[in-house]
Amino acid sequence: MADAAPPPSKRKRELADAGTAACGTEDKEAMVAGVGNGTSAPAHFPFSGFRVKKVLRESARDKILFLHGKVNEASGDGEDAIVILEKTPFQVEQVAQLLMGSPELQLQFSNDIYSTYHMFPPRQLSDVKTTVVYPATEKHLQKYLRQDLRLVRETGGDYKSITLPHLESQSLSIQWVYNILDKKAEADRIVFENPDPSDGFVLIPDLKWNQQQEAILQRYQVRGDRLRVYLHYLPSYYHLHVHFTALGFEAPGSAVERAHLLADVIENLEQDPAHYQQRTLTFALRADDPLLTLLQEAQKS
Repeated sequence: MADAAPPPSKRKRELADAGTAACGTEDKEAMVAGVGNGTSAPAHFPFSGFRVKKVLRESARDKILFLHGKVNEASGDGEDAIVILEKTPFQVEQVAQLLMGSPELQLQFSNDIYSTYHMFPPRQLSDVKTTVVYPATEKHLQKYLRQDLRLVRETGGDYKSITLPHLESQSLSIQWVYNILDKKAEADRIVFENPDPSDGFVLIPDLKWNQQQEAILQRYQVRGDRLRVYLHYLPSYYHLHVHFTALGFEAPGSAVERAHLLADVIENLEQDPAHYQQRTLTFALRADDPLLTLLQEAQKS
């Protein structure tokens, strides 16, 4: 269902080349051999030093921290970088072995049958997933900065007169944006282009839908009744794609103000092809999103 990713940009290739040039001989040989991608080979950050400037966002519930820092300051004014630290999920087999042994513990609380400890696991169980964005631009900083959200309601008229012109003004090609006259943005309709352009677009046949579920069952052993299959509106990027997540996984963006179940979308359009041209959609926007201001001003007038 998902489309192939576009080729790396020129900037990304330049950064990759620069990273290779900055490596030592052993690191270069490892890169050529493909070592270090998903292996336990030693690695180094692509910068020196990291002085924390600001906590962009943190979540005790999700155990994740977004940090903005200055790097390479020893050789000049320094550059901006973002480091994202996230606790990794438990590996059940390894944890079971740990509990069978004698783990290092510190008692925090004890009351009758209940007791709470701090456990200090061995190195192989204490890793932290670390994502680096370097060099980071102001756009990256704003992307990861925690922002208040606001709910807006967008009518079909709002999309035609406000949302679509705004998207076009952001240098998005109209061929990547699904016009409301046919498809109320890409996140609200699963479509395939017909060989005859005059026929417009048609819904994905049930056969395709069943094939997707079958493929996931074979590869991940997850049945269709344990899948959450949905589209986003507003989407993160305007190219038609579908999200498949296990019901037990609390995926970002799966909340009701953004996710639209694929099965519901298909049924709505089967009953009325103009369903999403006529209805009003509710979704959340960041407080600093220019589109929020445009929609709010239109609703006041």
